[in-house]
Amino acid sequence: MGKSPEEEHPVKAFGWAARDTSGVLSPFKFSRRATSDEDVRFKVLYCGICHSDLHCVKNEWGISKYPILPGHEVVGTVTEVGSKVQKFKVGDKVGVGCMVGACHSCDSCEKSLENYCPKMILTYNSPYYDGTITYGGYSDHMVANERYIVRIPDNLPLDYAAPLLCAGITTYSPLRYFGLDKPGMSIGVVGLGGLGHVAVKFAKAFGTKVTVISTSIGKKKEAIEILGADSFLVSTDPAQMQAALGTLDGIIDTVSAVHALLPLIGLLKYHGKLVMVGAPEKPLELPVFPLLVGRKSVAGSSIGGMKETQEMIDFAAKHNIKPEIEVIPIDYLNTAMERLAKADVKYRFVIDVANTLKVE
Repeated sequence: MGKSPEEEHPVKAFGWAARDTSGVLSPFKFSRRATSDEDVRFKVLYCGICHSDLHCVKNEWGISKYPILPGHEVVGTVTEVGSKVQKFKVGDKVGVGCMVGACHSCDSCEKSLENYCPKMILTYNSPYYDGTITYGGYSDHMVANERYIVRIPDNLPLDYAAPLLCAGITTYSPLRYFGLDKPGMSIGVVGLGGLGHVAVKFAKAFGTKVTVISTSIGKKKEAIEILGADSFLVSTDPAQMQAALGTLDGIIDTVSAVHALLPLIGLLKYHGKLVMVGAPEKPLELPVFPLLVGRKSVAGSSIGGMKETQEMIDFAAKHNIKPEIEVIPIDYLNTAMERLAKADVKYRFVIDVANTLKVE
């Protein structure tokens, strides 16, 4: 019989976790490892709620290990550093995103693409090097190897910084890698949720012309007036879609529900790229002929490596890119999950951990 979560490690910790597939979260006592030579420990001040947290607490992807304590958009202030830590000191503003470990010897790791390492260790619900399961940021403190700590610039408020550690890097990375960051380019963003609204902000900061593509005409005013998009397409309106054929250099598709790709491919110019960053639960139908006639491509992208994540945070701070957030107390967590399931949030919940998590 293994040790209980409260006894696994020497440092007591407290947070909110789900115990079963109901997904209901409640107070949870556990423990974290002692600070090793290369570790940074920090007090959690805020933690964003990602849609994948909702999938995981309900085991909708079939990979959850209970109890599960989510949260991979975690920010706070450093309280302790190991003897070999060089980049951080007590009091620094820092964050942890979607991963806390990798093999550090494969081709991906050597190219600062830890996110594509076959042995990547996720921030929660993942076996760590010592065999224990990782716990996320819905908790009072975190400890992680220095390599996986991101420095948050002083001019970027921590509550706004939190969602950038997942939603931010998930959209920044494909815009950069696929060359969709050149001023004057025409870029489409499908879906205006947690990922989509950040994609719009980054694409605009790169100097591109941004078209939001959505099924909901009700989002047009917000897309253009608040988020700064240049135009808006209702994807269910055949006339609008027909008029926009062949006008976009690239599209970032953030939708995680099953949807048709053919109309989106039609919007691309020749050599255009449709990049998927949402994760539908069921396979999508991919028509090949429209790809052939314009040498178009469909690709995917998942978060980013640690070097690029730091680059993204610095870029966001420089260009004043802030997600649209709703800050909540931790005891509102289950209601927030219900609202997130109905897409009833503009556009990212952020838990005020420091002021509302009461240790029981």
